Amino acid sequence: MGQIESIIGTLSGWVWGPPMLVLLVGTGIYLTIILKGLQFRALPLAFKLIMQKDHGHHGDISHFAALMTALAATVGIGNIVGVATAITLGGPGAVFWMWMTGLVGMATKYSEAVLAVKYREHGKHGMRGGPMYYISKGAGLPWLGTLFAIFTACATFGIGNMTQANATAKIFEATFHIPTVATGVVLTLLTGLVILGGIKSIGKFTSFLVPFMIIGYVGASLIVLVLNAHQIPHAFGLIFGHAFSSAAATGGFAGATIAAAMRYGISRGVFSNESGLGSAPIAAAAARTKDPVTQALVSMTQTFIDTLMVCTMTALVILTANSWTMGVTASNLTSASMAETLGNTGSVIVAIATSLFAYSTLIGWNYYGEKAIEYLFGEKSIRIYRVFFTVAVMIGATTSLEFVWNFSDLMNGMMAIPNLIGLLLLSKVIKSETDRYFSARKQ
Repeated sequence: MGQIESIIGTLSGWVWGPPMLVLLVGTGIYLTIILKGLQFRALPLAFKLIMQKDHGHHGDISHFAALMTALAATVGIGNIVGVATAITLGGPGAVFWMWMTGLVGMATKYSEAVLAVKYREHGKHGMRGGPMYYISKGAGLPWLGTLFAIFTACATFGIGNMTQANATAKIFEATFHIPTVATGVVLTLLTGLVILGGIKSIGKFTSFLVPFMIIGYVGASLIVLVLNAHQIPHAFGLIFGHAFSSAAATGGFAGATIAAAMRYGISRGVFSNESGLGSAPIAAAAARTKDPVTQALVSMTQTFIDTLMVCTMTALVILTANSWTMGVTASNLTSASMAETLGNTGSVIVAIATSLFAYSTLIGWNYYGEKAIEYLFGEKSIRIYRVFFTVAVMIGATTSLEFVWNFSDLMNGMMAIPNLIGLLLLSKVIKSETDRYFSARKQ
């Protein structure tokens, strides 16, 4: 088993090496150019469309519910621990590169959703769409679409299930002394109740939970920042100053080079917002809409909310405190930073936020896996999948998962490769759909 773990870890390192990060960011830059900076000029319209309802059109859930389902899967541990890891290993400058990843990633997220809605299909259990469909039908590469679905199904049980359940159980055990078995039982029951109802049930649940958890976490962070307002200019100075210059060692912080800031900022940014991985367009395909571009604009706001709002709050809480210079581990850094201002209450807030983020990720990724399994084995496989997914929650909550983490990272990277190929091959379709939509709006 040790040898297998070593091989998986090595493969994961190769997949998530510099070539992958260049491909992910490069695709985002290319799409930004051909779409003429759509994510900047159309962002106000995108937020306006979130609450718009397209009654009488094809789809299972509203724009808002589709966005919340995607956000449920995206806003997770990466927004708390991922940001802390970027700062710990890459220094404050890593936050700048995380922002850059988010800005170009908005164009990628938009493009994924355009294709997901355009090439989606009607199924017995609702709309079916995502990279496996636009790679197969649009790019004419069904074998590559099948590979994407396989990688997605595998990643679902890892990063989308057991690792999230495990993180939640460990947090509750450490903070509230609740046994992992008890947390596992509750999580399993809650998961089953939500996912057995399908996408409409998931959409209703995430529409309630996601705004609550994001507003709650951002609100708590804002309280900390108001109390530490005098440190905010210094924090921004650290971010911009060390984006292009090495960060010297100080206290327990070992220092970081410009290359490290770029590497960890970009990689953690991609892990957080998932732009390019191909997961979010599966939820976008379920949206009730008459035009692919409408939902794509809404989907684009997901990356903005995840990276430029939630991740920024975490980064500023950390950089306006002292813990990041005292050698605190990345897993405890956000909690320790918030506790500097709010005491034990800060630690409790981070524990609750982390558990909610992890649970919402579990619910959102269930839907992604469901659609991947349906693509591979047909509609009858969905019920069986839901049962296995629910059981896996209990296993994850009570098991050590180092191997699963590495395997999940590998599968996420393998998802991105066919998806990015599909986006590049279909870039002309993305541009033509965008030009058509905005030309019609001018008339």
